[in-house]
Amino acid sequence: MIELIPAIDIIDGKCVRLTKGDYAQKTVYADDPVAMAQRFEEAGFRRLHVVDLDGAKSRHIVNSQVLRRLKAQTSLTIDFGGGIKTDEDIETAFECGASMVTVGSVAVTQPELFSRWLAKYGSERMILGADVRNGLISINGWKEDSTEELLPFLKQYIDMGVKTVLCTEISKDGTLSGPAVALYREVMAAYPTLHLIASGGVSSVDDINELEAAGIPAVVFGKAIYEGRIDLKQLINSSNSK
Repeated sequence: MIELIPAIDIIDGKCVRLTKGDYAQKTVYADDPVAMAQRFEEAGFRRLHVVDLDGAKSRHIVNSQVLRRLKAQTSLTIDFGGGIKTDEDIETAFECGASMVTVGSVAVTQPELFSRWLAKYGSERMILGADVRNGLISINGWKEDSTEELLPFLKQYIDMGVKTVLCTEISKDGTLSGPAVALYREVMAAYPTLHLIASGGVSSVDDINELEAAGIPAVVFGKAIYEGRIDLKQLINSSNSK
């Protein structure tokens, strides 16, 4: 059964969604991310993906106090990303309540630092972020494209012990146009033991079912919830009945 992970993206302390990572295409869905997280918990979710978009843009964690409140006021298992660039940043994330962190840009720009974190914190707490645009890994809040191709990039870190990867197809993100199933199939064919979290484009329960049928272990989704295209309780009940 595919793992279902709702997402909360934060700008200025508010719950937002972007389209294709464009900060100019921002929609605010809730003033209080904690209330949204509590709604997810009440619906039956146990996991939450949180992205500090201010942090991703600023290259250091910005919304640590929101993370602290999410931890204090829910029992959700939180994975947190956005702006984790230094030892201080990653320590802040864990101290404020993250059970896991998602790190992408550092894995591209400072591979020695990422490998040190992987050794220190372990593969159960480190998620490799692999955000893809035109086949290349994107960094720094998706504002820059690197020269790293997806599959070779993943291999170097899987060989180091990475077990979980969050892969976002940026051209799909926030578009409600359906997930990049072919891309995720390609990743799973290359690395069948990987715990791959698909992200971007989910618009309906049918999209989630398609990912599950393709053998994708987990999915992150947000806008489809906020736009009312997915009924949370119906989704949980459907998942539990499988």
